[in-house]
Amino acid sequence: MPEGQGAPPSPRAARSAPDRRSSEPALCPPSQILAPGSRGSPGSPAPRRGATRSCVPQKLAEARSSQYGLIVFVAGLLLLLAWAVHAAGVGKSHLLCVLTALMLLQLLWMLWYVGRRAAHRGLVRLKDTHAGARWLRGSITLFAVITVVLGCLKIGYFVGFSDCLSATEGVFPVTHAVHTLVQVYFLWGHAKDVIQSFKTLERFGVIHSVFTNLLLWANSVLNESKHQLNEHKERLITLGFGNITIVLDDHTPPCNCSPPALCSAISHGIYYLYPFNIEYQILASTMLYVLWKNIGRRVDSRQHRQHRKMQFRFQGVAVGSGLGLAVLAATIGVVAVYLIRIGRSKTKSESALILFYLYASALLTLMGAAGLAGLRLYRLDEQPLDESKNPARKLDVDLLVGTASGSWLLSWGSILAILCAEARPAYTWYNLPYSVLVIVEKYIQNLFIIEATHRAPGTPGEDIRALRVAVVCNGSDAPLASSCLKSDAVARDLGSQMPPAANGSLCLREVSGPGEAEPSWAGARGPACRPRLLQGSTQRSVLRNIAAFLFLCNISLWIPPAFGCRPEYDNGLEEIVFGFEPWIIVVNLAMPFSIFYRMHAAASLFEVYCKI
Repeated sequence: MPEGQGAPPSPRAARSAPDRRSSEPALCPPSQILAPGSRGSPGSPAPRRGATRSCVPQKLAEARSSQYGLIVFVAGLLLLLAWAVHAAGVGKSHLLCVLTALMLLQLLWMLWYVGRRAAHRGLVRLKDTHAGARWLRGSITLFAVITVVLGCLKIGYFVGFSDCLSATEGVFPVTHAVHTLVQVYFLWGHAKDVIQSFKTLERFGVIHSVFTNLLLWANSVLNESKHQLNEHKERLITLGFGNITIVLDDHTPPCNCSPPALCSAISHGIYYLYPFNIEYQILASTMLYVLWKNIGRRVDSRQHRQHRKMQFRFQGVAVGSGLGLAVLAATIGVVAVYLIRIGRSKTKSESALILFYLYASALLTLMGAAGLAGLRLYRLDEQPLDESKNPARKLDVDLLVGTASGSWLLSWGSILAILCAEARPAYTWYNLPYSVLVIVEKYIQNLFIIEATHRAPGTPGEDIRALRVAVVCNGSDAPLASSCLKSDAVARDLGSQMPPAANGSLCLREVSGPGEAEPSWAGARGPACRPRLLQGSTQRSVLRNIAAFLFLCNISLWIPPAFGCRPEYDNGLEEIVFGFEPWIIVVNLAMPFSIFYRMHAAASLFEVYCKI
């Protein structure tokens, strides 16, 4: 019976129909198409009015939600700026009300999403195996716990100054603590989701969550920067730059706190915990951004079958870990000496700056050399590159390059200040090599991380030690055959048949004589034959040591600026050349990116270490 209108499709056509539908690039389900002149059977549902409308491309769908998020973010930033400059009619209570409302809206969406997923838990869900790694979720949990502790301290601060603080300053930390707990639970369970239903609503919900966390991050950065700026103005007086300071921007409530000692301890503790809160907010926003990019994404099931989970191995990295831990201990000591001596007197402040510049320059030199060695090893390796679509990896690379620009801006500002200043104190010359090394080291480290993250992870079969024999013979007409032997047993058999080499040079040839049933190996000595022997396990061990060393060094370099050791503030020369307020604005804008770069680079290096 021929297939036509009203005829059932053939079994072959029925089997191929789902495949054709799955290969279509549209994001919407295909609409029912009726033959011309037919109105369908009486029992069939009528076609929807918008069924013939073309499906919305993913880029356009992303643009709709991203513009909403940017509008919310820009409005929030303007409100933050108005409060920071003491604009008329804008108080802290107004800012906290807006942030609280944004968090409550995100809480409603997250609870709705978790409830809907729980109601359909029996359905098979697509997952992005590259997103939301377990170690990343563990890190964000640690920062979240400290953020909750910070919220508790803010509640205690509100109780102490309750006579002169608005109720919003008590509601905000409670809402933030609840928001933090629910968000961590959400990220643990759904960071890997590839959402394929309610995509428009989900895009708006996820992008709202991204920019809510970014606004909370900006609020924390602003509060922490105000505290650092007040300390900076006090330190400049001891260096003889009192003529460029302005009035301290003090936000202490105009009433007494009881008991005073407890309130003072709480106030200082809040600012020491801000760095962890800042890292939590930016990590949460990056994980949510990857979730947003995965909405409506087509996932290759073959890619998931080939994906191998990365495992943390501590064996064979004693050298890199030992050096990194020594650097970490030395950094803590340098930071302690810096904070003790800076601002005490002119001589002590200058000695503290010189100590920091010398130590940081030596450390950056070691890190740059390690990065160059790692790049060289990757160039010698013939492992294929992983060119699959990976939103998490692309975001990591973009963040590395983008946040490094903050340090580069500060370093170039310091270099120009040193070269253009009319009078240069002796200690400022140590800032010149330090600023140059910051630029070079981050450039090399970014190349190393990008190279490593784009390498395909090794298969279990490659864990066996491999012996590669490369033959390069010049001026010889004999037929040569290069061999790549990936088995220990074959390598040992070869070793017993190889003739001894002279001066460490050996050329292996496959010789087939008239009466030989199997090829034999002949040795040739001389400068014309230049072999290269590479052992895969040794190369991976060296790369793991480099990754472990750089990981601990980046954590070490995160500590000084996060806890108040900021020579860009305390140097004083930049303020004279550029002006106090312009340079302070540059530092306040660039420093958060510089701090985040070190933590993000450490996270990327940990992933590189597990991947090698």
